[in-house]
Amino acid sequence: MTQQPVVSTAYGSVRGTLAEGEVAAFKGIPFAAPPVGALRFRPPRPPARWGGVREAEAYGPTAPKAPYAPPLDALLPEVDIPGDDCLNLNVWTPDTGGRLPVMVWVHGGGFVNGSGSAPVYDGTRFARHGVVLVTLNYRLGADGFLYLGDGASPNLGLLDQIAALEWVAGNIAAFGGDPDRVTVFGESAGAMSIGALLAADRAAGLFHRAVLQSGAAHHVLTPATAQRLGRHLAELLGVEPTRRALAAVPTGELVLAQRELRGVTLADPDRWGEAALHLMPFEPVVDGELLPTAPHAAIAAGAGAGVDLLLGSNSDEFRLFLTPSGALDQVTDAALHRATAAYGLDPEEALTVYRAARPGAAPGELLAAVATDWFYRIPAVRLAEAHTAQRAASTHLYEFAWQPPTYGGRLGACHAAEIPFVFDNLHEGSFAGLLGTEPPGQLAEAMHRAWVSFATTGDPGWAPYDTTTRPVMRFDTAPELVHDPRGAERALWEGRR
Repeated sequence: MTQQPVVSTAYGSVRGTLAEGEVAAFKGIPFAAPPVGALRFRPPRPPARWGGVREAEAYGPTAPKAPYAPPLDALLPEVDIPGDDCLNLNVWTPDTGGRLPVMVWVHGGGFVNGSGSAPVYDGTRFARHGVVLVTLNYRLGADGFLYLGDGASPNLGLLDQIAALEWVAGNIAAFGGDPDRVTVFGESAGAMSIGALLAADRAAGLFHRAVLQSGAAHHVLTPATAQRLGRHLAELLGVEPTRRALAAVPTGELVLAQRELRGVTLADPDRWGEAALHLMPFEPVVDGELLPTAPHAAIAAGAGAGVDLLLGSNSDEFRLFLTPSGALDQVTDAALHRATAAYGLDPEEALTVYRAARPGAAPGELLAAVATDWFYRIPAVRLAEAHTAQRAASTHLYEFAWQPPTYGGRLGACHAAEIPFVFDNLHEGSFAGLLGTEPPGQLAEAMHRAWVSFATTGDPGWAPYDTTTRPVMRFDTAPELVHDPRGAERALWEGRR
């Protein structure tokens, strides 16, 4: 491979750089036209062709977003690169002449944060182990998921992801990737996006395997809720509830209003329904077009049946949202009972079961356990059950259980903690606030190896899921296969989640 590798795409040639060893990196490649001007709030269009060789040595612009609110802003690294051409992607490859498995990363961030250029997502390690790795940006917040009931698509962020996958299908062979062996993987909102893509006919055939980390197919909005939220965003900004009026609002004002909208939904759950429970005012919308029905129902009916799945969650997901802020110690018994009821459980029955496995647990610790199940673990189990029932492709379930020493050991295996292990990027260091300074390297090797194996063969290295023995690979300092972990708690949710 030359010192400055050049690859020809359908839109023009790009020049990358050598990253580490013989790994080539190509950054900031546009997969769609800039979503500004007449293309604002419109489905993605192909990028313009360019002459000569385009430099692809640096990450491109990121989608507009507000910073994470404290204290998460200090724990979850963000990258902000200004510019209109935010629909771009990055490719790492060990061999531009190969025919290697491809993995496409869809970042998380609650549908309002994140980008494909966070340092922890660097794809060098995947490429060194025989995978062509792609990361991408998609539109966030109102730009990606606004719904006003005006006939326009509310799922532009998902359409961006599909456009990126279409680019991969048409161009990745030039980077040494096999377009017939594409694995899409993502975390949190990225995983929830993949849950939606599994149900979308538009995405059929664009990926052959999928990894869903801490997100599944339950997190979507109804059109009624999404329309109320879109109109209320216009009220907060003092403009008419039209795309033209919202497009005229300066970007900085719009993203700050989006943050205010999240606070509004939390303060009035009776009005905002599933958006308040989900803690996210922007999500994929069951619009009757891209998503004709709720994704989990579509998958149960056979959507995505031929796609191999690897999915799971972290043992203590919700502690990320309670421990750093100090809220873990402020939860009262009354608040715990209200939240448990809001999630659809009988508080007396359910909390008896959760306490049995956690003797002496404080109300905040119990809330973290219940909310972790409602948000992440049970949706993953339901997706695994539905997919397994189709008997058309493999299904594997995992749990990330390693607990870092940070916050006096009270952070637990929290939301997002598994990401540096999956990418085998512990050395990068941007997650030190979550993981501490000496996370176990052998765990990163084990998880990364499992993800690479799954993308290559469809088998991450343990037994497929079934509803009799329910095997789950628990990733801790010493990974082990367990069966039906916390089965009594899982059973509480039958018919309720």
